[in-house]
Amino acid sequence: MGNYHLYRLAKFLAYRLPYKVSHAIVMFLCDMHFYLSKIDRKAVEANLKVVTGQAQVPASQVRAVFRNFGEYLLEFFTMTKRLSPKFIKNNVRFENIEYLNEVLQKGKGGILVSAHVGNWEMGGTILPSIGYPLSVVALAHKDPRVNALFNAQREAFGAVVIQTDVAVRRVMEHLKQNRLVAILADRDFGHKGLMMNFLGRPTMMPKGAVYFSIKSGAPIIPVFFIRTKGDYFQIRVYPPIDPPHLTQARPPDELTKELLNKYLPTIEAEIRRDPSQWLLFKEFWHHENSCCHPSAQ
Repeated sequence: MGNYHLYRLAKFLAYRLPYKVSHAIVMFLCDMHFYLSKIDRKAVEANLKVVTGQAQVPASQVRAVFRNFGEYLLEFFTMTKRLSPKFIKNNVRFENIEYLNEVLQKGKGGILVSAHVGNWEMGGTILPSIGYPLSVVALAHKDPRVNALFNAQREAFGAVVIQTDVAVRRVMEHLKQNRLVAILADRDFGHKGLMMNFLGRPTMMPKGAVYFSIKSGAPIIPVFFIRTKGDYFQIRVYPPIDPPHLTQARPPDELTKELLNKYLPTIEAEIRRDPSQWLLFKEFWHHENSCCHPSAQ
């Protein structure tokens, strides 16, 4: 059975079982994954050692990454069933959401940079559901059926998905329409990034957000959707970062590094705040940073 059928089955069961029952099943499966998959367990442990600086990472902290990934998938597959104005009012706290209003008032759109932390998919659903014009740049899955399944979930509340193969043209169009464009900025999937210091180690970091910001004049706004406790969440919005004024000729890499250095520390801080919510299942600093779980894109 391929991933597509597993995802379809997961969505089917999640929709028809009470949420608490689905949650208990998912946590059991995550624990089995933790105990039975030595490769994934060692990879997660290696990543946590770098992030936390610990020589030995407690097994409970490693297992928490597996459990948080299960939470992410369960929430993702039940979004269209559970996300309502009442749920958002009672379960989601917004921090500095006014920054998004300020950006949109300027009319150039905005580039939201985030990371594979918490539940970025849910954040990308909640923002358009409360009225923000949001487009999300997403890496296509190899199986077009899986891609269609995931994109249908993402677009259910008004977000527009931009696939990476047409991102350059579409992102510029959407920024001109004064939309917010969300990009995950902690992974260089295209191997066209720039070597930066990230979490204390040289790491190839994506520079798409910087390119779009300089090209369009749109500011970069770090935004994170974090699980706080139980079924409660927080959307944290950081101050907008304007692109530099191009008053003189400067090397492109110099401009790129300048902007990257303004928002990468924010991503690092969010990861270090709760490393168990950074959902990686291969060694991040190994094999050209090919780190993410196939569905965590």
